[in-house]
Amino acid sequence: MGTKDVLIVVPTLDERQNIAELLAGIRTFVPGADVLVVDDGSTDGTAEIVEQLGRDTPQVRLLQRGRRLGIGSAYVQAFAQGLTEGYRRLVSMDGDLSHDPRYLPDLIAASDDCGVAIGSRYLHGVSVVNWGLERLVLSVFANFCARRITGLPVRDCTSGFQCFRREVLERLDLGAVQSTGYSFLVELKYRAYRHGFRLREVPIIFVDRRFGSSKLGPSHVLSSAWTLLDLRFRRL
Repeated sequence: MGTKDVLIVVPTLDERQNIAELLAGIRTFVPGADVLVVDDGSTDGTAEIVEQLGRDTPQVRLLQRGRRLGIGSAYVQAFAQGLTEGYRRLVSMDGDLSHDPRYLPDLIAASDDCGVAIGSRYLHGVSVVNWGLERLVLSVFANFCARRITGLPVRDCTSGFQCFRREVLERLDLGAVQSTGYSFLVELKYRAYRHGFRLREVPIIFVDRRFGSSKLGPSHVLSSAWTLLDLRFRRL
């Protein structure tokens, strides 16, 4: 098995209006990277678009799971596959264009001297575009809770835009990860930090989706906070 460099993992659920543009952007800014789209039973044709693009671009692949199993389990399954296939660095990225592919080169380069590079919305103040006040307050509150519960030394604990070196994911034991929802994004950082890996933030500007609807709401934040409390004080 040969050594490959970068695998970009993109979980999707009904992202028909965004996925083609996102994949084109990835190919523009990191043409040497491979992409694995993990679709959780989209009903709008997202998977079909990815399949068609994959026929023209072999570096784009689709993993269909048939039903909504959660963003955490999507990443666990995709990362485990990427490790088996020999990738040196694995990137997590949203499928709605809120994570601009133009930041990928800086994010990947930052992983040269750290275990986890994080695309940060809050490294230099608030770098978020087109969010309403309620959504911004929810995100800031979620990050405040995550920092207080875990002690993570980063500003954007809940960022889903990350680059992991393979040795980090190998050390973490993906099968032991407890979270399946958005708290998964914090749990991986927390486990990496607890194992002594360096976390480094890279500034990004986060632009809210133009099409489709967000899957994150107050109930996700509350359930994630409970999961992190359980993780911090009982399991670890």
